[in-house]
Amino acid sequence: MIGSLLHTPFAEIAVLLVLAAAIGLFGLLLRQPLIVSFIAVGLIAGPSALDVVHSDEQIDLLSELGIAVLLFLVGIKLDVKLIRSLGAVSLLTGLGQVAFTSIFGYLIGLALGLGHVTSVYVAVALTFSSTIIIVKLLSDKREIDSLHGQIALGFLIVQDLVVVLAMIVLSAVGIGAVGEGGEHSGGSMPIVLASGVAMVAVIILFVRYVANPLTERLARAPELLVIFAIAMAAMFAAAGDLVGLGKEVGGLLAGVALASTPYRETIAARLAPLRDFLLLFFFIALGSALDLSLLGAHVTGAIVFSLFVLIGNPLIVLAIMGAMGYRKRTGFLAGMTVAQISEFSLIFVAMGVSLGHVQDDALGLVTMVGLVTIAASTYMITYSHQLYALFGPLLGIFERKGTPREPSESSGHSTHSYNVIVFGLGRFGTAIGMRLKKRGIRVLGIDFNLMAVRRWRELGLETEFGDATDPEFVAELPIDRADWIISTVPIHPTGLSHEDTRRTLIQLVRMSGFSGRVAVASHHPKDTEDLFASGADLVLEPFQDAADRAVDLLCGAPAEERTEIPPIETEQKQEP
Repeated sequence: MIGSLLHTPFAEIAVLLVLAAAIGLFGLLLRQPLIVSFIAVGLIAGPSALDVVHSDEQIDLLSELGIAVLLFLVGIKLDVKLIRSLGAVSLLTGLGQVAFTSIFGYLIGLALGLGHVTSVYVAVALTFSSTIIIVKLLSDKREIDSLHGQIALGFLIVQDLVVVLAMIVLSAVGIGAVGEGGEHSGGSMPIVLASGVAMVAVIILFVRYVANPLTERLARAPELLVIFAIAMAAMFAAAGDLVGLGKEVGGLLAGVALASTPYRETIAARLAPLRDFLLLFFFIALGSALDLSLLGAHVTGAIVFSLFVLIGNPLIVLAIMGAMGYRKRTGFLAGMTVAQISEFSLIFVAMGVSLGHVQDDALGLVTMVGLVTIAASTYMITYSHQLYALFGPLLGIFERKGTPREPSESSGHSTHSYNVIVFGLGRFGTAIGMRLKKRGIRVLGIDFNLMAVRRWRELGLETEFGDATDPEFVAELPIDRADWIISTVPIHPTGLSHEDTRRTLIQLVRMSGFSGRVAVASHHPKDTEDLFASGADLVLEPFQDAADRAVDLLCGAPAEERTEIPPIETEQKQEP
């Protein structure tokens, strides 16, 4: 084995990093998140394969520091105000999904022969979805500001809060408890609770009198600010472990202590790469503790739980959102985001193992479920629109008649006539809309971004909330009475999905009977011929057109009166 050739911890870690880079590159080619690659590194480096891991103390130390930093970043980004700003749907959907997944997961665990405590742990672990993965995929698809993206972001924050409460409860219950693992956790609950109250009191005083002036002074040297943040995470994690609350809760409280400072985003951005690096060692430690030969006994359970997460979780979200009055399409796209478990699921069960509540095989089971669901859900989110086109006709039972929640964002203009319909209400689309209106041309704007829709209405323009790739929505628009349909939707290649919204829109409007002319925007000259071949009558090239106009002005062409467009960036910022 390779492990027998490594005589120093430094050489061992060097080999692990090379292995992580190689497997990470392979995972990147498969469009998989790093979490999947990191878990694979742990399994391959473990005793069942290459047997590389022998410096247990050093790797465990890096692993524990990684968990502390991870929880610190969760604490520093906890923003309850965002849930309130998104309304009841985030709270109800998040809590509803957690409740139903826990109940059904627990019953499935009992049916599979797991003990009551193990079933509870596994069921709770199945409720957590990976915020890192979902935000990354939605951002790549430019859907983070869409209605389903904002709802998903809201109930992910609810899940983060549940993670916090679950870990705090777990730490409290673990004091003096004996679990199925047969181990006993020592400690005095009154002392631990009193220590926890004292830590919270220290944080309140720190936030009230110290946090802002201290971080403002430290921010003069950004490197020192980062070191201070890491020190906070490590110090509170050590204190939490010392008093019996656990390193996880301590790291979380450290993040909360800095969450109110104006530099929290800077701290989070600078610590994210360190978090990813240190989490590698958590997964290495996790994989090295698993015996692959014993995982075969959990194949059936892993398949059942994986199918429950991949199918059951999205259906739970779809049913809750349908009952609240959202369209089946919105519920389906939001539901796709919870079709996996997260790194917190593994950390949660690992805590249970360390407290003696459950045995190692429960952690192996959840790890297998994590590998399957994270890998599969990546493709499900990437191809969510294609999946909806396939399953949409079967989802009518999840949609209330009239869908009262979404028409509130629509002005009901589908019975009116418009000369031009603009899809994509960003900077370019807004400039076109304002100039068309100034010339007396009646224009309707369409966007899947609620902020963009509201901004157009503030500018006095008529608009509808909707998705340019939704056949049902496009068919309901008054396109048969329009002269032009314009698409300024930006094109961003996203992973495995090569869908071009412009070409999809051209096909949908032609199928709906539109006989007018179609103009689409392109930022790449090489796309022009393909767009004309797809049925576009005019291809707008914003940068080239602006350069041509600039040259005309420089050469003495008369300048037209300019229509001022308010800045988009400042108006589209979310409230912190």
